[in-house]
Amino acid sequence: MSNGIFESTEDFAAQIQFGQALMGLDLGTKTIGVAVSDTLRSIATPIETVKRRKFGLDAEALLAIMRHRNIGGIVLGLPRNMDGSEGPRCQSTRAFARNFSRLTDVPITFWDERLSTVAAERALLEADTSRKRRGEVIDHVAAGYILQGLLDRLDHIKRAAQ
Repeated sequence: MSNGIFESTEDFAAQIQFGQALMGLDLGTKTIGVAVSDTLRSIATPIETVKRRKFGLDAEALLAIMRHRNIGGIVLGLPRNMDGSEGPRCQSTRAFARNFSRLTDVPITFWDERLSTVAAERALLEADTSRKRRGEVIDHVAAGYILQGLLDRLDHIKRAAQ
């Protein structure tokens, strides 16, 4: 069923259809932060945090969001170590991508998410968000940073091709 998992943003860009939104995911051990783009793919908007249970239930929640929002591609934050190497969390993210790709035809790619949670936390602190509220929204705000990074890269690729 899968269109595939793409390591390079350029290969991913060649697979996504015009006019469909993209979805960014920040996979944590307890939650999945979710962000979506507009159909022009210029702005990432954090929308919700899915509480993790079992893969099948998590996948169904994500597939429901995808159907509702006409999602044409997915970017998963890849939690590399600060030296760029991949540890157990990257392996877990790649396994999630492989399993999820069996359930959907949309292309999947990865985005280096180093410091995305730090950036999200900083933005929430600057907005004077309470500690309790930060805990509720940090994951989907981080997903927004991941997705926005990809959107900016896709825009750069498009401009370079013109």
